[in-house]
Amino acid sequence: MRFSGYIFDVEGTLIDSVQHNLLSLQESLADFGIEAPYEELQLYTGLDGNQTLQLVAPELVEADRKRVLEAQGKLYERKYLASVKAFTGVREVFLALTAEGGRIALATDCKGATLRHYLSLLAADDLIDSMACGDDVEHGKPDPRLVGLALRKLQVPAALAVVIGDTPYDAEAASGAGTASAGVLTGGFSRETLLQAGCLAVAQEVRDLISCLKADQPSSSEAVE
Repeated sequence: MRFSGYIFDVEGTLIDSVQHNLLSLQESLADFGIEAPYEELQLYTGLDGNQTLQLVAPELVEADRKRVLEAQGKLYERKYLASVKAFTGVREVFLALTAEGGRIALATDCKGATLRHYLSLLAADDLIDSMACGDDVEHGKPDPRLVGLALRKLQVPAALAVVIGDTPYDAEAASGAGTASAGVLTGGFSRETLLQAGCLAVAQEVRDLISCLKADQPSSSEAVE
């Protein structure tokens, strides 16, 4: 097996929550008098929240961006969190990887009640070796520090680790931390976008990516249907 460390993004990769997150952000922006098309917000799903607001609402000052993000987090927990689900087959993927000696980490800017709920949906605590979350770092992806922290906690050399995510920002963070990356299409980005961001393989969902992650020599342009 080429990799011995597997660092998974959570939202959009393991948990089907992208639409819920985007709607809660769109509604929160509207409450602040800012109309943001859903399609525009989709372009930045997975990007650090503060950076997203700088792009979609440049008129907001830093203090207002912080208020929007706080409002979005509360709205998401109140209105959307209970309806999100884990993608099919996550535990089976984790079992297959750990059965061959792989170590698993999560790298997500989620925290608090949201993260606890996600973990309960995954029901895989016994298979997760370490986790880096929003309580640990200030900046989200593509800043590589979240991935770097997950890597250090996992105690696996960067050359033997791969980050699995649903956005180009996951791939960029992986590159910045010195690891490989693989992508899934469940975040709404195209296969081409993920490959161009540096993913060595792209699959429909996490459960479809397992054959590539276990391959001895995955190609830099390999894609899985």
